[in-house]
Amino acid sequence: MSKPNKKRYRLSEVKQQFTEALGGQEVEFELDNGEVLTFPHPLFADDEWSTAVDDAESSREKAHAILGDEQYDKYVAAGHSDNDIALLFLAVQQDMRDQVKKRPTRS
Repeated sequence: MSKPNKKRYRLSEVKQQFTEALGGQEVEFELDNGEVLTFPHPLFADDEWSTAVDDAESSREKAHAILGDEQYDKYVAAGHSDNDIALLFLAVQQDMRDQVKKRPTRS
């Protein structure tokens, strides 16, 4: 039985709309030396990554959880501080909130 004035979401379309609105499922950022690093977008990250980031207690632990061992070493070698990644992560979260407020329309 159809429901008047109700629309049905298609999960694949919703995910695609948010992926496009947020610029992809990964966050890319450039270091001062020109190297590009990535981390999962918080909206699309797996449970293991999200838990590691949430459980981190210091700025260093959080930066390490966000970037992983190899990228963290490159990040530090380029002269960046753990607080820089915290600012980037905050900017990504703010952008995500702004985009979610403008959430994609239903189909």
